[in-house]
Amino acid sequence: MYFDSKAAQVGTCSDVRTGAVSTPIYQTATFCHPALGQSTGYDYTRSHNPTRQILEEGIAALEEGYAGFAFSSGMAAITAVVMLYRAGDHLVVSEDCYGGTYRVLEKVFASFGLQITFVDGSDLAAVKQAIRAETKAIFVETPSNPLMNIADIEKLAELAKENDSMLIIDNTFLTPYFQRPLTLGADIVIHSASKYLAGHNDLIAGLVVARTPEIAERVRFVQNAAGAVLSPNDSWLLIRSLKTLALRMRRHEENAKLLAVWLTQQTWVEQVYYPGLDKHPGKEVQDRQSSGYGGMISFRVTSPELAAHILKKVRLLRFAESLGGVETLITLPAVQTHADVPPEVRERLGVTQNLLRLSVGIEDARDLIADLAQAAIGNAEQEAGRGKI
Repeated sequence: MYFDSKAAQVGTCSDVRTGAVSTPIYQTATFCHPALGQSTGYDYTRSHNPTRQILEEGIAALEEGYAGFAFSSGMAAITAVVMLYRAGDHLVVSEDCYGGTYRVLEKVFASFGLQITFVDGSDLAAVKQAIRAETKAIFVETPSNPLMNIADIEKLAELAKENDSMLIIDNTFLTPYFQRPLTLGADIVIHSASKYLAGHNDLIAGLVVARTPEIAERVRFVQNAAGAVLSPNDSWLLIRSLKTLALRMRRHEENAKLLAVWLTQQTWVEQVYYPGLDKHPGKEVQDRQSSGYGGMISFRVTSPELAAHILKKVRLLRFAESLGGVETLITLPAVQTHADVPPEVRERLGVTQNLLRLSVGIEDARDLIADLAQAAIGNAEQEAGRGKI
């Protein structure tokens, strides 16, 4: 079955008893037992819930993995995966990652004895050099956040296997519509499902998909033991969102391509980071391992003052954190999503005060371009005419 069909059919007619086309919301904390020693398969919603199960089966099918797990947030999903390891274990992590990932690793798990080495995930030699005897996992985002560095999933999977480690991929930016890391050799895929999978800026959720039964069993234990599970109602909302994922991702990418090209033509833009641009580093890897480029763009303007001016003047675009919704959002990672990364690290990575990040929505691209133009230079009609769409 093709992806669009699989996504549209997530949860359809899952209630055999009633024939309900839409998945029911099983808003219950506990379930009755038929008799002593017997169970319907559901005992307590922290452990199992029919609505959440449909979602988990759906994301596993879309990522082509063995089993999926739904959590109360993207950070809860990341935390659960990191909890598979113990004091003394070592993880190699992409340095250009979401600030929340950096925060939980450096300020929470490091205090429990977990060892972390941050490297450029797109530099295979650097990743290889960082591996130690105690390395248990390689954890990367690709494309990375916010500089869109591209990591070679297949080669990292080979490297992880050679060193008896797991490969964990944060697939939030591309979703399984554009990229399926498990088919390329990764062991675990993580999503901040609040983003593209939910798609409407109205839901906080996280998803994990495991490639093998053995890994799935370990994640399942942590999910149940730690208990940061997604509620039945939020599970239902996410099921509904998955049904339109393919449609939304196509429009996000269509708009992002137009905006990325337009941005490269502007004198007030120093650099544009978008995997779909011909000169983007790693584009050949992206083309090999993914079917598209997604809707995320970062771009560097000529000064921090101009960046602040744009954030103040945009009208249609919304100055807000997060990403992946139908509405276009713009943010300054240095002071928002990556604020917990030490300033010297941000500067070294290039997450500076003049770097803006766009989560391109599904509006008409002409309106988005006009809004950026008027915010940057106050002459929307003139600038929108350059690099016509």
